[in-house]
Amino acid sequence: MREALIWVLVDERAGTAAQALGVAEALGRPFVEKPLRYDGLARLPNILRGASLIGVDAYTRARLTPPWPDLVIAAGRRAAPVARWIKAQADKPVVLAQVMNPGRRGAGDFSLIALPNHDCEVPGGDAANVMRVTGAPHRVTGGKLERAAEAWKGSLGGLPRPYIVVLVGGSTHQRPFPVEHARDLGTGVAAMARGVGGSVLVTTSRRTGAEAEQALAETIPEPRALFRWGQAGDNPYLGWLGLADAIVVTGDSVSMACEACATQAPVFIYAPPGLVVPKHARLHRELYERGFARPFDGQWAEWDHPPLNAATDIADALSPLIAALT
Repeated sequence: MREALIWVLVDERAGTAAQALGVAEALGRPFVEKPLRYDGLARLPNILRGASLIGVDAYTRARLTPPWPDLVIAAGRRAAPVARWIKAQADKPVVLAQVMNPGRRGAGDFSLIALPNHDCEVPGGDAANVMRVTGAPHRVTGGKLERAAEAWKGSLGGLPRPYIVVLVGGSTHQRPFPVEHARDLGTGVAAMARGVGGSVLVTTSRRTGAEAEQALAETIPEPRALFRWGQAGDNPYLGWLGLADAIVVTGDSVSMACEACATQAPVFIYAPPGLVVPKHARLHRELYERGFARPFDGQWAEWDHPPLNAATDIADALSPLIAALT
C-alpha cells in the first residue's frame, strides 16, 4: 500500500490554521503544508467564488501544482473554494475534508465536513457527509503538554502551587474587551488565588490591548507571572497549560477555550454580558453541559474531565476514506 499524499491548506489566521493542522497531526501520517494568502476577493461569498482560486494571490497559486494529493484538509470558509478547485484539477479521486461550514453550494464535493455543534444550524438538517463535533479541533495533545511542562517548570522559581493559568483574549470585530472587563477578571482571579494560596500565571494575546494588560497587572498581585503579548522571549502558553492546576480563559476565543479543555485541569470561562457573540455562547453552554468547563465566578473548584480535541474524532473518520484510495 502506497503512502497517501496529504495537503493541508494553512490559513493566514492562526486559529483557523491550527484546526486543519490539528486534524493532520492526529492522522499520524506525513503531510505537506500549503499556505494560503488571500487578496480582497476572498471577501466574496463562496457562492460566487465557486470551485476556484478567486481570492488567493500569486504566491498561493504557484504552490498548488501537481502531483495532486489524495487528501486535502481545509478549515474555514475562505479555504473551501481552493479545496474544491484542487479536486477539480486532479486526475484521480481526491478526499476533501473541511472543518467548519463551507457553505451550501458545493458542499457535496467534500467527503467529510466536520461541523462544530456551536457553529451553525443547517435548515432541513445535516447532509450525509457532515459529522458534528464538540468545539474546534486543535494541536494541543497530551504528549505536547507533558514536554512543554517539563521544559517550563524550572522557570517559575518558587511560585507556590496551585497554579491558576489565565488565558486572556481581547476585543473582536464584534465585541470589545474594555478595561472594566480586564479589571473584573483580574479581581476575580486574585480572589481565587487568595482562597487556595496559589499563584497566577497570566498570558495575553495580540487582541488584549495595553490598557487591559495594565489593568490585569494592577489587580492581580504577587505571587504571579505575567507574559504580555509581544514581549521578548518564548511564549509560555503551552508550558503553562501543561503545568496548570486550574485554567481561567476569556470566552472570546473558541480556540483558547478548546485548548484549555485539552488539559485535564478544571476550566473556568470568563464571559460576562456583552463579551461574546451567540456562537461563542453556544459553545460555552455545550462545554458546561458536558462537564469540560464551568462559568468563572472567582471560586475555586475541582472536577475531572477527559481531554477535549475534536481532531482525533475527525482523523478517525478520515482514516477509512484514505485507506480506500491507497
